[in-house]
Amino acid sequence: MSSSEGSGPTYQTMRGRDYPTLRQFTVFLENRVGQLLDVVRRLEISGNRILGFSINDSSDCALVRFLLRNPETGRETFERAGLSVFESDCIGVELPESGQPFQEICLALLQAEINIVRAYPLLGRSSGGSAIAISVDNPEAALDTLAQRGFR
Repeated sequence: MSSSEGSGPTYQTMRGRDYPTLRQFTVFLENRVGQLLDVVRRLEISGNRILGFSINDSSDCALVRFLLRNPETGRETFERAGLSVFESDCIGVELPESGQPFQEICLALLQAEINIVRAYPLLGRSSGGSAIAISVDNPEAALDTLAQRGFR
């Protein structure tokens, strides 16, 4: 991410996009005892911090989705371990202090006809507030919609 003089931050990604997103890594693991622990150890030994994760388990494999503090280091860690990994974009959204934060987020995206593909909590935020990571079918429109509605 870069910032321009006096005009606030701009977000030019290496994929040529002009919006901020989180990199989500989907790792394919054999459904064997200790596989998840091995990946977590590798990430933490490399100095990376897991910001969020989810697990989808089946009888023969598991899909583990990670959000990491340092995506570049994470990518290198997965590659060195010889793991099959897929990268995609997610959006981090702070939950408002209202009584129905999830409803507000879902309603804003519904009104813009944006589908939520998956969501899970973000862990250990320095600001102390709650936040979620969401994958949507149109990240650019979702970011615009959420910003217009006052979400951070």
